[in-house]
Amino acid sequence: MQADLFLVIGCVVGLLAVPAILSAFTHGHAPRAAAIMVLISGGLIAAAVMQNPKGYTVEDVPRVFARVINRYVQ
Repeated sequence: MQADLFLVIGCVVGLLAVPAILSAFTHGHAPRAAAIMVLISGGLIAAAVMQNPKGYTVEDVPRVFARVINRYVQ
């Protein structure tokens, strides 16, 4: 289950990096914080894929999100 949590956190951080990148480019700044977020996201997703012996497919991602959210909401 730890690999699933890494995947979910990595996806969420990656999604949060997109507005940060767009904001930095719009205001003419270097996207330093956004680049760090992308690196963290990539690292978490890579760790999740390496820890899960079967790997993940695109079809698995919604089930993984549901499983992780269900685990921490209950």
